[in-house]
Amino acid sequence: MKAKVFVTFKEGVLDPQGKTIKSAIDSLGYKGVEDVRQGKYFELTLDNLPKEKAEKLVKEIAEKILTNPIIEQFRYHIE
Repeated sequence: MKAKVFVTFKEGVLDPQGKTIKSAIDSLGYKGVEDVRQGKYFELTLDNLPKEKAEKLVKEIAEKILTNPIIEQFRYHIE
C-alpha cells in the first residue's frame, strides 16, 4: 500500500522558488503560464493496514512531520 502526499504553501504565502521558475518559463519564451507554485511530494510505503488506520497514520505523519502547518497545507491519496 502506498500513500502519496502533496505539500504546498497555503494561499497568500510567498513562494520565491515558484517566482524564479515562472521567470525562467517567461525568459524561455513560453506563453500562457500565469503563475507557478512549487511544493513537495512524498511517497510512503505502508504495511497492509485497514484503510481507516492507514488514513489516520498518513494524516498524522503529514501534520506532524512533513509539513509546517503555519505556512503549508497537504493532501494525500492512498493506493
